Amino acid sequence: MQPTRRNALPWLAVSALVLALDQLTKYWVLTSLPEYTAVPVIEGIWNWYRTYNTGAAFSFLADAGGWQKYFFLVLAVAISGLLAFWLSRTPRGEWKTALPYALVIGGAIGNVIDRMVHGHVVDFIQWHWQDWYWPAFNIADMAIVGGAIGIAVAGLFSSAPAERPGKA
Repeated sequence: MQPTRRNALPWLAVSALVLALDQLTKYWVLTSLPEYTAVPVIEGIWNWYRTYNTGAAFSFLADAGGWQKYFFLVLAVAISGLLAFWLSRTPRGEWKTALPYALVIGGAIGNVIDRMVHGHVVDFIQWHWQDWYWPAFNIADMAIVGGAIGIAVAGLFSSAPAERPGKA
């Protein structure tokens, strides 16, 4: 009998936490913030600003006519499924791999829920400096970007497996 291999699927708890924080903050935004009105948090740097994104990052394809909603929905579900599969193949203790996967999954599913329920993603965090404004974003977006950076960094700095003797 083979010993049970402890995989990284428990890291999906991080995905659930990201999803909960994302949806709770969006609920707050939808029930408390006026649309398209800046509410300063730190004057001259950070606003709460309720807006909507029908596209992807930085409103990519936002004016594409509607098909992009389903494209991004399918893409997010497919990527989340693939990352969950990879979590099932990742040893539990490999947090440098598991944490970024979990962050991307939680963020992607958070934005999928928005697309399914509202037809767009609710964004509300706006950073700016003088007249330069970064596109508004949300908790899910932060998790996706943080996870993607973690995946890239882990890939760049992971050591390549040693070659087996006799293999060329």
